[in-house]
Amino acid sequence: MGRLWYNGYIYTMEQEGSVTEAVYTEDGWIIATGTKEAIQTEYHPSEEINLEGASMYPGFTDSHLHMIGLGETMLSLDLSDCSSAYEMKRALQERAQSLEPDQWLVGEGWNENNFSDRKIFHRTELDEIAPNNPVLLTRICRHASLVNSAALKKADITKETIDPDGGIIVRDYEGEATGYLLDQAADLVKSIQPPVSDELLRAALHTAVSSMLQQGLTGGHTEDLNYYGSFHRTFRTFQDVINEHQLKFRTNLLVHHEVLHDMQEYGYEFGRITDYLSFGAVKIFADGAIGGRTALLRSPYNDAPETSGVAIQSKAGLKKIVNKARTANMPVAVHVIGDLALEFAIEALEEYPPPEGEKDRLIHAQVTPPDLVDRLKNLAVTFDLQPRFVLSDFPWVEERLGQERLRHAFAWKTLLHAGLDCAGSSDAPIEPVNPLQGIHAAISRKSPMDDSHNGYLPEQKLTRFEAVSLYTTGSAAAVGKADELGTIAPGYRADFTILEEDIFQIPVDAIADVSVRGTVIEGEFQYDGSTT
Repeated sequence: MGRLWYNGYIYTMEQEGSVTEAVYTEDGWIIATGTKEAIQTEYHPSEEINLEGASMYPGFTDSHLHMIGLGETMLSLDLSDCSSAYEMKRALQERAQSLEPDQWLVGEGWNENNFSDRKIFHRTELDEIAPNNPVLLTRICRHASLVNSAALKKADITKETIDPDGGIIVRDYEGEATGYLLDQAADLVKSIQPPVSDELLRAALHTAVSSMLQQGLTGGHTEDLNYYGSFHRTFRTFQDVINEHQLKFRTNLLVHHEVLHDMQEYGYEFGRITDYLSFGAVKIFADGAIGGRTALLRSPYNDAPETSGVAIQSKAGLKKIVNKARTANMPVAVHVIGDLALEFAIEALEEYPPPEGEKDRLIHAQVTPPDLVDRLKNLAVTFDLQPRFVLSDFPWVEERLGQERLRHAFAWKTLLHAGLDCAGSSDAPIEPVNPLQGIHAAISRKSPMDDSHNGYLPEQKLTRFEAVSLYTTGSAAAVGKADELGTIAPGYRADFTILEEDIFQIPVDAIADVSVRGTVIEGEFQYDGSTT
């Protein structure tokens, strides 16, 4: 029995301006589009959904985030809203008072660039805040962490501890650890934390998926499988939470290269597992982030000439991992932020092309000079972009990169005009998971509340169609599903995002605050805003 969807602004995203009056769905698929009268005459739908003037789009998909990490942040101490070191200190003190002795104080999302003094807490200050508890505070970029003396002691990090590959233990003039750990160095502490319970993992994932559905997302491409004790345990969490009997949500699981062998040992292969779960590309970190000066640059940081960042993988090491993925007949998804990291990745992909018909993914790609863009045109790649990074990273990123490099940074329009495929994402919990905030940022490149300028690097602004395409056709193409997701047309999945207002017509700065009327997967409401 089928459903007729009508009386709204239905954008098919087949091409700019393409709309249809009505859609007919049956058994989770789009059967027909056209006029309401023609569909009623031919198909005799058993149910009619009156959109009441709302706008409907193909289901929005976030092409890169950490879903369990998002849920953890929602359930733990969130420091992302702290606008000063004082606020952060107060939040930590309040949490510390509620903990038992030796219980870990864990916080997420601090960002010293939001503080007027750019303060980074020293371990001794954290000792005073939480004298009876180990402390682990993860920076918003997830490429730096703060710990106190108790955490350093538990991890056996001393003056003699050597920096791990791909990480830095920041030290004072006497060689003692300050408590500031960059990239892989933070894993020395994370590895000795008490294990998260199965119940908490399920609660975190369920919380994340529920939130994503409420914000109009029908799917997400997530990287979680290497962080919660074992591949099998984490994958089982996804199997438990996301299935047609409990919660529908199209989830593509990136496979961190360190658990690729585990995936194979359990008999799994790249591709679809169920209609809602699939294994995606092999995830590799090539470098860190600009905020913590660990993104790998061709030349030193403008505001810290003593460093050019951190290579989490050497050039040779990166090639070795890419080749390992190819032996498993899988594409790769490489985290690259700096231009040198991007150059390393390009060399590896040139030497080891993806399997026939597949595309590799380059995640973030924040510094893309013209010579590398020219080489990228010859590769089968998709870019996972995070438009909200523009709002979070400017204007301080200018200090890091300097004006010359900034001309080729956050250059989404340049990539699209070069004919390169791009998908839209949040990297949540680093940025808000709300896709409308991402769409607004891609169009305006400024805060909705900021009328003081025309947007950061305004020449890189996307059109509304380009911005919405990132989260529809772009995200579908990134996982090789452009023939069944991302478009409202016969033969495609009946996944829809329904909004109270038409984001192609309202003022740009109103887009980020539009309410979600409903989120539909396989023709069924997974979130119905009209009932809340």
